[in-house]
Amino acid sequence: MQKIELKSIAKINVGLKVLRKRDDGFHDLQTLFYPVKSLYDDILIAKSKKFQFRTNIAELNTEENLIVKAVKMIESQLNIKFDVEISCKKSIPQGAGLAGGSSNAATVLLGLIKLFDLELPNKRLSKIALELGSDVPYFLNPVPSFGTSRGEVLEQINFPLKGYLLIVNPGIHISTKEAFQNVKKDPSLINYNRLIVDGEFDFNEIKRTVQNDFEEYVFEKYPQIAKIKTDLYEFGARFALMTGTGSTVYGIFDDLLKAEYAASQLNSSFMKLVSNLG
Repeated sequence: MQKIELKSIAKINVGLKVLRKRDDGFHDLQTLFYPVKSLYDDILIAKSKKFQFRTNIAELNTEENLIVKAVKMIESQLNIKFDVEISCKKSIPQGAGLAGGSSNAATVLLGLIKLFDLELPNKRLSKIALELGSDVPYFLNPVPSFGTSRGEVLEQINFPLKGYLLIVNPGIHISTKEAFQNVKKDPSLINYNRLIVDGEFDFNEIKRTVQNDFEEYVFEKYPQIAKIKTDLYEFGARFALMTGTGSTVYGIFDDLLKAEYAASQLNSSFMKLVSNLG
């Protein structure tokens, strides 16, 4: 095999609690990760005479890109030099709470392992991923999962969200560092078991009890993001929430026409994506 083409998908958080700051400087979290397979970056890894990396977004072509860091990290861990050319066509917005960079890093780790037919225990791979970022381990196997600790302690859950997902990104870049510095910690937990009835979400309960702790700070600083959530409910969403540290807000609808109508009524400059959750 000389090259491999991969889709690096996005995620949303169905609830995000920031419980406390840890002694190591990170935060203990509680969340439910849900993959968004309809929104992805295209990644191509091809064997080459030397390492090269490029994206379709000029400012991301740096040594600080998580793709480059992922290559260097696994090289260091395995004492292997990867002479590859990696290209990434970005579609996932940056600084949007959709974890595009984390997904890219995990996807490249998996791609290198497959391309070079390497054997790496899952535990060691997960450790490498966590050194790259708190969300990176999730994308090693992006299925619906409860996330605790920094988000890397994962428990898979076997149920599908049903209906239609509308993702809305207003193009506002939210600094993750700034968001964590300003979030109010809340040690209370979301009882996710109460939200799932007969393998499906109880949307009345989820709307009443699930929250994203970052919304308070982000909505106060950027009222236009808060308005997106309000508008989604007005247009018929059964549930709406900001994902990650923002700025993306999503709504879950039970009717495709409602989701499409909501998308058509929101600011035309926003990035919007309607997809089937079933």
